[in-house]
Amino acid sequence: MSISHAPPGSPETDIPETSHPDAAEPTTPGPGPGPDLDLDLEPIAPTSSRRTRVPRWLRRTTGPVLLLALWQLLSSTGLLTADVLASPGRIAQVAGDLISDGSLTSAMTTSLQRVAGGLLLGALIGTGLALVSGLFRIGEDIVDAPVQMLRTVPFVGLIPLFIIWFGIGEAPKIAIITLGVTFPLYLNVYAGIRGVDAQLIEAGESLGLSRWGLVRHVILPGALPGAMTGLRYSLGISWLALVFAEQVNADSGIGFLMVQARDFLRTDVIVVCLIVYAFLGLLADFIVRSLERLLLQWRPTFTGR
Repeated sequence: MSISHAPPGSPETDIPETSHPDAAEPTTPGPGPGPDLDLDLEPIAPTSSRRTRVPRWLRRTTGPVLLLALWQLLSSTGLLTADVLASPGRIAQVAGDLISDGSLTSAMTTSLQRVAGGLLLGALIGTGLALVSGLFRIGEDIVDAPVQMLRTVPFVGLIPLFIIWFGIGEAPKIAIITLGVTFPLYLNVYAGIRGVDAQLIEAGESLGLSRWGLVRHVILPGALPGAMTGLRYSLGISWLALVFAEQVNADSGIGFLMVQARDFLRTDVIVVCLIVYAFLGLLADFIVRSLERLLLQWRPTFTGR
């Protein structure tokens, strides 16, 4: 290594010291007797991807199947007698007989017509009252208090009045269903309208939207999730109201079959009618949930893990 004798501060003193050309440079070790470090490592997959995923439809049917198996086991061992509750096999046989003679199909058609009529009237009345009460302060002052008073009255207790007012035909039955459907829709639509973020209203006004434009583009879309929730509640109550309505001097429908079965102590027919009620309610809920996925695509939601 050479030493520079230049005075301090000269350009040569600022030149960094370099190594000799013959100095040893680090070399890459070649192949030798040592261990081979070039290993093929497989990517580590997360635990969730290594698990066998069971189809969701299979998981959802596990509970009902286990309940059905327990029911059949109790019936076969005699712990559950036919006088208390018929076995699943007997119920399936009775259901087949009711379908083959057409009585169950006719009863379902009549009950669906009653529910459809009451649901349509209740949806129109409940939604209309909620719009008046939710969009206008004077509408809230006039409408909300009477609706809150009426909704606390059990609709079943109004059956005698409906019979006096509308007779014993189809009108009181549809009126009972309409009354049961109206209030859940009113409450949820009203809450949805009043629950719209005020900042969205201010943003719409700053963009120059008119009052109708705010209602159409901001308020109604914001209230739609609440309306869908109210519709699901209303569908559930409509089947409950139908049970009471069809036991009031009815000569057709699923409730009429249940009344006849009660008179003859036919628990198998009663269970068949209850299962039909359950499946019709499940079908109605599935339709509403499909509407939610279609109409509320803009709203991301948590779907579980």
